[in-house]
Amino acid sequence: MYYSTEKRTSARSVYLIVFYISAISMTAITFYALYQSIIEYASTGKIVIGEILVKTEFPFKGFSKLITYLMIVSVVSWYCVTKLGGDKVKEVSPALRAILQIIVLAIAVVSLYEFVYNFVIWSSLITINALGGHINLDTISIAYPNPQTPWNLVFATKMSLAAFLISAHGFYIISRKDKPK
Repeated sequence: MYYSTEKRTSARSVYLIVFYISAISMTAITFYALYQSIIEYASTGKIVIGEILVKTEFPFKGFSKLITYLMIVSVVSWYCVTKLGGDKVKEVSPALRAILQIIVLAIAVVSLYEFVYNFVIWSSLITINALGGHINLDTISIAYPNPQTPWNLVFATKMSLAAFLISAHGFYIISRKDKPK
């Protein structure tokens, strides 16, 4: 199906605007988390990776957490990037394309494993806490891979899911056959 140049230009404008909004959002969330993490580390001497993003609800208490926004805008910005520049993959040599496929497939496998691993650990710890009489989903962390810097499991689970979605979509984009026009 052929689209007019005007329709392609308007769709491109939408993807560009959404990409910039997503990129600015990712940048703002990341800098906020880094700033708050530095303050927390300076006052307590410890840090839990991603906990600031899980604790912070935006725009007001009881609303979505920053980690949810970060996960969403990461996936949306990736999608916009592939819509804006996905045709460039056709210009890549077959050898480089094969290498990229293998790399992106490896990333997809690792991120899927990490998502399942984090989700299972998180679910197990939720169950243990529930049996102990209290449930607090947001503060559960795991001291892995470095006991000095534990990871918040909500953060780890959501970001590994985003990484899997992005890498699986990237593998699809690189692997799909060119459709005849």
